[in-house]
This record gives sequence, structure tokens and C-alpha cells, in this order.
Amino acid sequence: MPARTTDSTPERPADDHAPSTAPEPCAGDDAPAPPPAGEGEAEGPAGTEAEGKEEQEKEDGTGADPGQRVVAVRRAADGGRRWRALHLTGCAALLAVAVTGGAIAVGGGQDRGAGADAVSAAGALSPGDLARGDLDAGIASLQEHLRSQPKDFGSWATLGVAYVEQARTKGDPSRYPQAQRALKRSLGLEPGNDQALAGQAALAAARHDFPGALTHADRALKQNPYNERALCTRIDALVELGRYDDAAKAADTADDRRPGIPVFTRYAYVRELRGDVRTAREVLERALGSAHAPADVAYVATALGQLAWNQGDYKTALDHYARALAADDAYLPALEGRARAQAASGERKAAVRGLEQVVARFPLPGPLVALGELYEDRGADGDRTKAGDQYALVDAWTALARAGGANTDLETAMAAADHGDEKEALRAARAEWDRRHSVHTADALAWALHVNGRDEEALPYARRATATGYRNAVFLYHRGVIERATGDPREARAHLKAALDLNPGFSPLGAREARTALKDLEGNR
Repeated sequence: MPARTTDSTPERPADDHAPSTAPEPCAGDDAPAPPPAGEGEAEGPAGTEAEGKEEQEKEDGTGADPGQRVVAVRRAADGGRRWRALHLTGCAALLAVAVTGGAIAVGGGQDRGAGADAVSAAGALSPGDLARGDLDAGIASLQEHLRSQPKDFGSWATLGVAYVEQARTKGDPSRYPQAQRALKRSLGLEPGNDQALAGQAALAAARHDFPGALTHADRALKQNPYNERALCTRIDALVELGRYDDAAKAADTADDRRPGIPVFTRYAYVRELRGDVRTAREVLERALGSAHAPADVAYVATALGQLAWNQGDYKTALDHYARALAADDAYLPALEGRARAQAASGERKAAVRGLEQVVARFPLPGPLVALGELYEDRGADGDRTKAGDQYALVDAWTALARAGGANTDLETAMAAADHGDEKEALRAARAEWDRRHSVHTADALAWALHVNGRDEEALPYARRATATGYRNAVFLYHRGVIERATGDPREARAHLKAALDLNPGFSPLGAREARTALKDLEGNR
């Protein structure tokens, strides 16, 4: 089907399939499974119990204290932009400092929530239990159980998935190698078990290996068509590969088989990417109504906040973020989202304080860039220096993530295009486009080409980024700027105005530049 531009009315999906209104409780991956249909990826049989104990000792650490990791990353970035001259060898050494600085098993004094108490007599702690309880305490409980029961393949699989979740929620890519070892151990004990295969899919997705994620998810679903994690990761992989029609079908299948909050949120995002904001909102509201666990409430309310933010409805976004933080006052995506909405609403001091709190805990690229732009927008010499420090930290984080086996080309392209090495931005964007053709990679490549003065090449990618009907002010802004540079003032005005009408505070710097460009275009009519 030919790509549609934003000048066309977004088409509704041909089917009227909507998520079920009575979701089952999120119970992890323990739905009935068919008998194993084949061998897994094990690299040989399980070792002796002594070998198992030795392997377990590698898994005992839950990693550095968050504060120590932040200090390590900040030290890595000391000297600002000089970090860009360092090689990956140095990054790996810094990663070792960050990981081993506090690599002591957690759990002695942590008995909060369900994490420590959720291990059954059989030692099984489901991924659903982990999601609803205290993740660190749950990991510590699993580690303790596996010291005495090293042949429990299900707990090894759950531990691997828990490490992936810990990496995602805490911005700690050092967890990925640990997850890989735990999942490999599970498959060595029980070749082809769907829990470990689904965990491998989640790990590949977290590392941005989306073809690998799709392959592992399909293998898990061959063993157990009702594996919730595999169903969800399959949707994620198809979305990130830009296969949106396939992702919509996968979301329908997942909703038929395992309706629940993980599936609902993905279903909503697929609809949002197609421009169907109304359905996305309705689905998320239904999901929030069915959420009971604090983690689920925080997750879904934050998704609703992000949806409202994308439409420029900051008051509604702040209401949703408030609900998320009432459920979990430390939930980072909600803290970051609230700060962005505060900035767009004119509450700049509160926004800066909020983002400073976020990056002090976990210096991830998104909030680092957002904080740097808020500093830069204030304009004082000291603030410009602070902004440069945040952008340098992005480089440090991406290097550490690469050392953990993650692909960071998209993050590199997005940050470097505006706040770093323009040539590196283009290299990274091209490399990512070679892997996958999503709207986000199309936008990143368009903008990287633009900042390198190659606007004629950039324009087809900018059009492709906006072709699905996805309502994203950044994409519209980028397209408008590129159209202006290629000598098309009418289209440039239309898309710059659309960006500002949709979300006038989409970026402290980008929105200001969009208003300036639009004013200039209007003056030259």
C-alpha cells in the first residue's frame, strides 16, 4: 500500500476488532502449553551441581547501587565532550567499575512488597509476580532459591526475564549479559522451554535486535501459543521493524489469546501509530479501569499521559502522571513525563527539578537531552555548560550500553543530530535504517541528512515518517524544516503549523525554532 502523507485523512483500520472488555488478570507466562514440539537453543546438557553452583555465583549480584552507577557514568563523562574521543575498550572498563562497584546480592534487608514472599514452595516466581512486586527483592529471592535448586529451569528463565526488566526500568545495560547467561542456563536444563525462549525474545528486543526478537518470539509461540511475553514481544518487534499491518494482526491475535494489560497497551500503541488516537485512548482507559496492582496502574496511567502529551493536552497528561505517581512515586517514566508536561505548561523550574531528580538516579538519553535543552533554553553561560554536560552523558550512556551488547544507533542519531557530531549522527541513522524501517528511524535519518546539508535526500524519509498518520509534532517539525530548505514554502508552513497546533511545547528548542521559521515564512508570503 503506498505511503500516505499527513495531508490525507488517516484511514481507520479495515477491521473493527477491539480489545476484549473483560481482561484476564496478568498471570505471567504460565498459561497451559502444548507439549514441546522440538529442541531449544541449549548449547549442551546441564552441568553438574557443582558447575551449577559456580554458574549461580555469577548470577548472584544484582549490580551496582543506582547511585554508584550514576557516579560511574558521570565520571566517564567528566571533561564534557572529550568523552567522544575514547574508544570502546575504555567504555568496557568503565562498565566494569559501574557493575562491580556494588555487585552484592540484595535481599537481606529488603522484604517490601510481594517480591520476597512470592517464591512458592516449588521455587517458581512468575514474571507476573515480579512485575507486581518489588523487582530487586524478587530477584534476590530467585537467587536464593537457585542456590539450593540450581536445576529449576523455570526459575532460571524467570531470573533472566527479571534481569531484562531491571535493565529496562533502571537503565542498567550490564544486566543484559546476566540475563543471557540465566536464559542459556534454563535452556541447557530444559531445551526448547517456552519461558526461556520468550525471555530470549525480550532480551533481543531490549538490545534492539528486533529480527532476533521476532525469531525467538515465534519459536516460543510454537511451543506455547498462549505465552503472554512472547505474544507481546512479537508485537513490539513488528512495530519496531516498521511492519505495522503485521503488528496490528499480531495485536489482534494476542488479544484473542491473552487479553490483559500488557497486550492492551501494545494494542493501543499500534492504533496510535496509525493515527487512531481515539481508539488508543479508549483501550488505555479500559486497561486502567482493570488495573489493580500499583505497577499496572503506574504503567497504564503513564501511557495515557504520554498519549495526552503527544496531542498537546498537558493538563490531562499531568492528571494521568499524578495518578501514576500516586501508585508508584518512584516510577521514572511518569516522573520524566510529568517534567516534560510541566515544561510545556510554563512550569520550567519544576520541570528542571524533576528532570534533575530523574537523571540523578538513572542518566538515560531521553531525560538527559530534555534537561540539557531546558538548560540551553535559559541561555546563561553556566546553563550552557550544564547543557553540554548532559549531552556528554548521553555519549557515556550509549558507550556503556554498547558494551552490554545493546544497539544504540537510534539514540545516537537522535541526540547527535542536534547536540553532537553531525557526521556520527548520519552514520548511526543510516546503520539503523539498514536494520529496520520504522517511522522513528525514518525521522532520525531525515533529520541527520538535514543537519548534514542533504535536504533533497532527507525529504522522502521525512515524508515516510509522517505517512502512517501518527500524530507526532517532532516529525511534523522536522518535515516542515526540510521542506523549507528544499524550496517548498507552502508545505513547510503547513507542517510547521501542524506541529505547533498539535503540541506547541514538544521541545524547548525545537518549538522555538519552529515558531521562528513559521513567522519568517508567513512574512515572506
